[in-house]
Amino acid sequence: MPVARKCSFCGGRVEPGAGLMLVKRDGTILYFCSSKCERNLGLGRKPARVKWTERARRARAKA
Repeated sequence: MPVARKCSFCGGRVEPGAGLMLVKRDGTILYFCSSKCERNLGLGRKPARVKWTERARRARAKA
């Protein structure tokens, strides 16, 4: 049975068959719900500082 994953950047849900999976050279696997999340991580942004991410909302006690 396929398992839903968690986005490595925003913390959102990645349904089976959707999103992107990135495997780094060191063997680390990153899952992304959208190309928006992948680009933000590539730009070096911290998820806790980007307002729309689930991690930022949790850090500010909004959700």
